[in-house]
Amino acid sequence: MSKYIPFILFTVLTNAAAQVMLKQGMLSIGSSLDATALIPRLFQTVFSPWVFAGLVMFVISMASHLFVLSKVDLSFAYPFLSLAYVVVAVVAWFLFKEEIGAYKIAGIAFICIGTVLIARSGVARTFQRTAVFSESTVLENLLFGRQTSVRHGVLGRIVGSS
Repeated sequence: MSKYIPFILFTVLTNAAAQVMLKQGMLSIGSSLDATALIPRLFQTVFSPWVFAGLVMFVISMASHLFVLSKVDLSFAYPFLSLAYVVVAVVAWFLFKEEIGAYKIAGIAFICIGTVLIARSGVARTFQRTAVFSESTVLENLLFGRQTSVRHGVLGRIVGSS
């Protein structure tokens, strides 16, 4: 799974870039919305250069994400998308002068720590045996899986299972 991390990070970065482009687009066209001119305003918004570029970037991000999902577990790939928040928060602070307070910094730290833990679990998982033993019963296969995951998993280390 770790060989797909560059593709996952590409997905994260294109997702974050799309958000930044959409924000820039909305800042450049303003937010006035008239109910009588809703459809023309919608087309004006979608086809404004920054918004259109952001939407194209989302398509690129989704294409990359679909490729990733065809190669790795969803439970491994999806949490990485939270890193897009980290990128967006930093870029928004730099470009749009948005504030980053102590709570946001703490949240960003938790996101980064969580993503590292998930990445490590995905790398460890590649060394686990996932095949079912045909000569064993269902219960024996489940017990074997429980034994190997508890002994070598993060939770097993925390709880102190042997």
